[in-house]
Amino acid sequence: MSVVVTGAASGIGEACAELLLREGHRVTAIDRDPARPALLQAGAAQNLQTRQLDVSDFAACTAAAAAAVSQFGRIDALIHMAAVHSVKTWREADADEFNRTLAVNVTGSFNMAKACALEMEKTSGGAIVLAMSGSIQASGLGGHGRGGPAYVTSKAAIIGLTRALARSLAPSGIRVNAVSPGSTATAMTADYSEEALAGVARRTLVGRIGKPEEIASVAAFLVSNAASYVDGEIISVNGGGTLGL
Repeated sequence: MSVVVTGAASGIGEACAELLLREGHRVTAIDRDPARPALLQAGAAQNLQTRQLDVSDFAACTAAAAAAVSQFGRIDALIHMAAVHSVKTWREADADEFNRTLAVNVTGSFNMAKACALEMEKTSGGAIVLAMSGSIQASGLGGHGRGGPAYVTSKAAIIGLTRALARSLAPSGIRVNAVSPGSTATAMTADYSEEALAGVARRTLVGRIGKPEEIASVAAFLVSNAASYVDGEIISVNGGGTLGL
């Protein structure tokens, strides 16, 4: 497969790109930051191209999709993990904070999905995976590294976007799903206090926070042919956190 992966310079996006490369797929890795050496060493050099861009810029997303087609001949899938965090509480957040967060997390998701879907339509369809967040169930207050109202709102919007795109793109043979990670050991949780981490772990059934690789394996499944009958779904990957809240 030829897969576009965003947020590929760290965290879950990087884990997705590494997994796909190890499995022999061709990856266009996108992030606003440079790719790290671990990603560059994950697979055959000819199977990877990297691009730096802001996903809130549709022209840049379109150019990245075109580059993926130019390099690898087609786009079979998109795994979109790029996002910005917002930890400001309702008192601290203002319209600028909300607009910046929504521009990247919501408009950016639409931009990448549209840019890749336009290319997928030219072939035999494909699959798209967007990123929701378990913070919607936890209703994050912000502070201490935890998502606040702007972040939670942006991730809630992904539910509607996933379902709307799934219905819109189904006639073109393009499946659209989303993963909803629980707290995962990434840069977004790096500022959690020990007390906060322990509290999050207690709210799961497995007693710990997630690993990026665990989320990546579900995302990779959703873009594979093994998930050909899964469409328009939000898949929670949170160690049973939904039940433990």
